[in-house]
Amino acid sequence: MKVTIISIPVRDQEIALEFYTKKLGFIKKKDTPLDGENRWITLVSKDAQDGPELLLEPAPNHFEPSKVYQDALMEAGIPWTQFDVDSVDDEYKRLLDLGVEFSIKPSIFSTVKYAVFNDTCGNNIQIVENL
Repeated sequence: MKVTIISIPVRDQEIALEFYTKKLGFIKKKDTPLDGENRWITLVSKDAQDGPELLLEPAPNHFEPSKVYQDALMEAGIPWTQFDVDSVDDEYKRLLDLGVEFSIKPSIFSTVKYAVFNDTCGNNIQIVENL
């Protein structure tokens, strides 16, 4: 068994695609039309293009419990997921320069440095550097 796809709920797939590719640097792998205006959009890390795919899931628009859970995490300041980076300080500066809003500036906890930002799609995302 292995991880192949991880989904993240987004309110607007086009805005999410723009944010995750142009600001975070992910690469679009799949973009297949589904019913209505929905699409099967997956992204991969530029450093692991054969690795797990990130699915931009439009569930909050069609499944109320998903929207409620996403809102509750956002309100509590809890990240939906985390991405590892080589340097939190470097990513923090790069993303700030691109207009990304952080709720937690680079901080150290135990053996990691982390920061948390808003992905503009209804989620807090945490970046982590192992120290």
